[in-house]
Amino acid sequence: MKHANIAIFVPHNGCPHQCSFCNQKNITGTNFQPRKQHVINAIETSLSKNTYIENREVAFFGGSFTAISHDYMIELLESVQPYIEENEVNGIRISTRPDAISDEILDILKKYNVTAIELGAQSMHNRVLELNERGHNANDVIVSATKIKEYGFELGLQMMVGLYGSNREKDLFTGNMFVKLKPKTVRIYPTLIMKDTKLAQLYKEKLYLPMEFNETVDICTELLKIFEVNNINVIRLGLHSSESLENNLLAGVWHPAFREICESKLLLDKFINKINILKTKNKKINVYLNPKDLSKFIGQKQCNITELKSMGFDLQIIKDNKVKRNSLKIEEQ
Repeated sequence: MKHANIAIFVPHNGCPHQCSFCNQKNITGTNFQPRKQHVINAIETSLSKNTYIENREVAFFGGSFTAISHDYMIELLESVQPYIEENEVNGIRISTRPDAISDEILDILKKYNVTAIELGAQSMHNRVLELNERGHNANDVIVSATKIKEYGFELGLQMMVGLYGSNREKDLFTGNMFVKLKPKTVRIYPTLIMKDTKLAQLYKEKLYLPMEFNETVDICTELLKIFEVNNINVIRLGLHSSESLENNLLAGVWHPAFREICESKLLLDKFINKINILKTKNKKINVYLNPKDLSKFIGQKQCNITELKSMGFDLQIIKDNKVKRNSLKIEEQ
């Protein structure tokens, strides 16, 4: 299914304060607040590209959509309705805070054909939330997530890895707590230190150091495993590249191919796990892969192949369209 989001950024709007890590202007490159005509223009631009999209959503991101003024929220939602009525747009996706959900809000969102709600949970560890000045607790996430699903919306959850006061154990705890809430989608963001944030000040004072790259990759790979085995779709791993982000980034784990690096490690881990199950001393192995996963299995600069060769493996890689994506089959030669 071809899917497209028409992303409309409402940067920092509705947020009651600035969290430790957040500067939406530096991430998105704008403070601009869209109005009805801007939403219409964005939809028309997407429709004019003559590309068949089976599932086209308008997505309001960048702030706390349900915490903006009701009149402004309804203005934005109303601008999409004619396109939904004509089946040119399938629905609306919004992101918001866990403490900005109520029956009244959900009734409005249902009326205006919102189909998916993503909660910026960031962590399910209360001390981490407190240190990063989130203004909500883990129970707010649980209550709002439960209510969202009861209303029939698609639930999405967003988390951050390596926040101030967090560690591997706490990040994996968040992932496992997400599983219990049974979202359809998850987004995972390694913590970045942006200019003009509390984290930037803590970093300058050497009170906060970001996670090392390899540790972040290890944690994110474990999270991919957790969500994959529970049939939860990770729709984003790492922030999109942008000139504004790169110009305002002080430190933290960011790479334009970060997801591919993690998925590459995931395939390496799956290979080693299958070898351990096979319990063979034969190092000559045939590896069957979906052709689209070939570069991921090889790894950046052939890092996976180099590591497996150092372990004594002699591999024959065979492309096979019947193999499921992000999976592999092995057999002795």
